[in-house]
Amino acid sequence: MKAKDVMTSAVVTIPPDATLREAIERMVSCRISGMPVVGGDGKLVGMLTEGDLVRRTEMGTEAPRRRWLELLLGPASGADEYSRTHGLRVQDVMSPHVVTVGPGASLPQVVRLMEEHDIKRVPVVENDKVVGIVSRADLVTALMHQLAPASEEQGSDESIRRRIVAKMKREPWCPSHSLRVSVHDGVATIEGMIFDERERRALHVLLERIDDVRGIDDRAVFVEPMSGTVIDAPNGGVEAVRR
Repeated sequence: MKAKDVMTSAVVTIPPDATLREAIERMVSCRISGMPVVGGDGKLVGMLTEGDLVRRTEMGTEAPRRRWLELLLGPASGADEYSRTHGLRVQDVMSPHVVTVGPGASLPQVVRLMEEHDIKRVPVVENDKVVGIVSRADLVTALMHQLAPASEEQGSDESIRRRIVAKMKREPWCPSHSLRVSVHDGVATIEGMIFDERERRALHVLLERIDDVRGIDDRAVFVEPMSGTVIDAPNGGVEAVRR
C-alpha cells in the first residue's frame, strides 16, 4: 500500500498570516491536532500542531530563559523562542521545516519518517502542492480494513494444515521440527514440544493470522531444553479464533 491509498484528501489548511485564534478555532471545530500551513500560491510553508501551542506566555508555560545559552550565542538567540511563545500569527508559531512524502511513497517509508522525526502526520505533496495528509489515524483505519473478517468460504482442512506448516517453517523462532499440526473442521491442533513459553504465544498469533483457522487446540508441552524435563502441560480445550 502507498500513501495515496490511505491519505485523507480533504486536507484542512491555514494561511501563514492567519491569527493564532483563527487557527485554533479551525483545529477545534474540525477536531484535528495539526494542519499544514499553505501560502497564497498553494505551496506548503509549514505545519502547525498542538505541540507548537504548548509553550505560551498566556498560560505561563513558556520555556525558562537559558542565560548560559544567551551568553554563548548572544542575546538574539532567544528571539526565535520569544516569537514562538508570544506571536499572534500562525507564521510566528508554526514549524517551517516539514517532513513530506509523495503520493507513491510506501507505508513503511511513511511510518519510518513518523518514527524518525517523532511526528503524528505527514503531508502528501505533489508538484509542491498539498494533495493529502497521512496521520496515525489513517494508518489505524487502513489496518482495520486489513483485519476485516475473511470470506465465509473455508478451505479444506488439509490446505489449512499445509499453510500452517509452511508458515511455521518460515519463522526462525518456531520449533517446527518438534511440533505436529493437524486440522479438523477448521480447528488447528498443535502437539509436540516447545522450549520457551513465549513460543506458545507466538504460535497462537501465527495461527490466528491464517485464514480459515477457526479454533486452536494447543496440546504442546513446555520442556526445559537443558534437562528435558516437562515444565508445563496444557490443560486442553479449544480456543476460538476471533478476528
